[in-house]
Amino acid sequence: MSAELWMAISGGLLIGAAAVILLSLAGRVAGVSGILWGALTEQATHLWRWLFLIGLVAGAALAHQFLGVAIPSPQNLPTSWALIGGLLVGLGTKMGNGCTSGHGVCGIGLNSGRSAVATMTFMVSGIATVFLLRHVLGSQL
Repeated sequence: MSAELWMAISGGLLIGAAAVILLSLAGRVAGVSGILWGALTEQATHLWRWLFLIGLVAGAALAHQFLGVAIPSPQNLPTSWALIGGLLVGLGTKMGNGCTSGHGVCGIGLNSGRSAVATMTFMVSGIATVFLLRHVLGSQL
């Protein structure tokens, strides 16, 4: 197996382990959007939220540093597209009561029907968007 495949497998296992540990020790679902929102808006100190977020960034940086894999270069994307995409993701997260990590990793693991529907919606929307951009509009992004 290739190094990239092993990294994907180990990354998925680590994400799953982090979700199980957070649920077991803190009784919290590892939905990144909710963790970020809580870190930015909660009045009380929630050190675990900041540590979780720092761990996401630091873990990726350490993996790239020690495994010698180059950090992916950003796409040649207009800033307006990135802003619109970010706003749409935020809106979808709010409307869907959670993000892909909360529903896809944790919710499905907890046998939530709502999370299964949300995850299917994320996947179908992503596939349709890529198909539309690449095959209908002819974009090279």
